[in-house]
Amino acid sequence: LSTLGFGQGNYNDHLMEQLADHGNGNYAYIDSMREARRVLETELGATLHTVAHDAKIQVEFNPTTVAEYRLIGYENRALREQDFDNDRVDAGDIGAGHSVTALYEIALVGSAGTQLPARRFAPTPSTQRDLHALAEIRLRYKRTPDAASERLSRLITADDAEDTTSASLRFAASVAAWGDWLRDGGVRPTFGPAAIRDLARSALGDDRGGYRREFLELVDLASAIKGRS
Repeated sequence: LSTLGFGQGNYNDHLMEQLADHGNGNYAYIDSMREARRVLETELGATLHTVAHDAKIQVEFNPTTVAEYRLIGYENRALREQDFDNDRVDAGDIGAGHSVTALYEIALVGSAGTQLPARRFAPTPSTQRDLHALAEIRLRYKRTPDAASERLSRLITADDAEDTTSASLRFAASVAAWGDWLRDGGVRPTFGPAAIRDLARSALGDDRGGYRREFLELVDLASAIKGRS
């Protein structure tokens, strides 16, 4: 079940998103002809053809190297830790051509970004390799709704984190940071509208359709309105 929103007035954005969530579909708000073409033409195949059923992602951070972490978004899609390996627990579906990005804000051990008080009992690594590991990422999905799930995993090291990030990932980070700033979330005071705008501008890339430049216009408009409020 996918839902599309139109207009204003007596419009419940939260309900529309929740209906699509429980129906394993997608939700979009149509505010222009360009957005309608994107949802109903460009991305229609991904909406109609599912390639991964009950997809679950689990990230375990290494307490030896990561002091704190925070998942940005996905509050209504969180699963209990024990439900990751339980095929009877429903999860989201991914359509052909779609990608899913999960963003975490982390603070490394010994960094100035930590906000929690110091712990008395320090964690100890189970293996020598864990000394340089940041996290392990695990993925489960079903090829068909009735199939048993398949499990993939990958260890993320400090060397992986030093790789140059793609323009798409930097742009996604700027959008998430902007949403966090609008609702007065946990973004650092030094990472305000100017820094977010610079990050988004550095990640414009090809920008087919002009959606990323449109985001920059929204940042300028919203920051001006918020500044007057």
